Parts: sequence; structure tokens; C-alpha cells
Amino acid sequence: MSDLGATLWFTGLSGAGKSTIAQIVESELRERGYKVEVLDGDVVRTNLSKGLGFSKEDRDTNIRRIAFVADLLSRNGVVAITAAISPYREIRDEARALMGARFIEIHVKASVEECARRDVKGLYEKAMRGEIKEFTGVSDPYEEPLNPELVLDTEAESPEESAAKVLAVLDSRVKIAA
Repeated sequence: MSDLGATLWFTGLSGAGKSTIAQIVESELRERGYKVEVLDGDVVRTNLSKGLGFSKEDRDTNIRRIAFVADLLSRNGVVAITAAISPYREIRDEARALMGARFIEIHVKASVEECARRDVKGLYEKAMRGEIKEFTGVSDPYEEPLNPELVLDTEAESPEESAAKVLAVLDSRVKIAA
């Protein structure tokens, strides 16, 4: 047990449910009086990582920036929730090494077909037609975590059920400074 915060590192394909589950977890933790910050991939790219593209190098830089901020927050008693695809295992492992026991990797799992079905922006369709290059799960790889603390199968459970599992893991691992 630690009096420090934690980083809930949600990883998965676009449309798998990372942001939806993160919002539910954030709301519950705020109700409990915890300090919480969400580092959503889309928001980070608009601000902290503006100007980066989607090459492997740029993706790695983006994830390193998210990990740096999450580390600062979590070591100061905040629950940092990251919701970014973070497709490469090596960079997620760097984030884990940086944060140690404060890092909780959560694989938000859904098939490419299901993510494409959920996609209201039509990004998967464009990627499958070749209009979007370097799209994770279609023309760019997604490396599933080998030993995440939690796997959420969003094709088999509701966002609320997934969020409850995240909260249970967090409760069992970390005493957060509220």
C-alpha cells in the first residue's frame, strides 16, 4: 500500500471504450473525494503533443509525454487516468518502469470489426480504403499487453461493469491520498 496516487493506463484500439470507461472511473473517484486527472489521447494530441504525426517515432514521443505527466501527477497523490491507444508494448513498458507500482495497465479489448462498427467518425472505413495511413489495427500494428493488471472485454461487458473492475483493482492495490 502506498499513500501515493496511481496511474490507470488504458490501452486499446480506437473505439474499444477507453475514454468511456475512463469517464465513469473518473466520476466515481471524484465522488469518493480523490484527486483525479484524465489524460485523454485526443486532448493530449491537441495540446501537449500538437504537431506530432502518427509515425512510430511521433507516437512514441506522444506516449512518453503522457507517461511523464502521469508520473508527475501520480507521485503527488493524484490518480492519473490515461486513455490513449499507446499501440507499442516497448513504450508502455517504459511507462511502467518509470512509475513502478503506481502503474496499472488496463487492456481495453475489442475486435477491429467491433471498433469499426462503433466508429461514428468513419475513421476505420477510411483506413480500410487506404485514405488514412498508419491507422492502428488496420495499417499499423497494435501490440496487446502481455501481462496487464486487467483486461476489459468491452464486447462482453458494459462500460459500467468494466469501470467496476477497474475500481476494484485500484482499491486492492493502492491507498490514495484523498
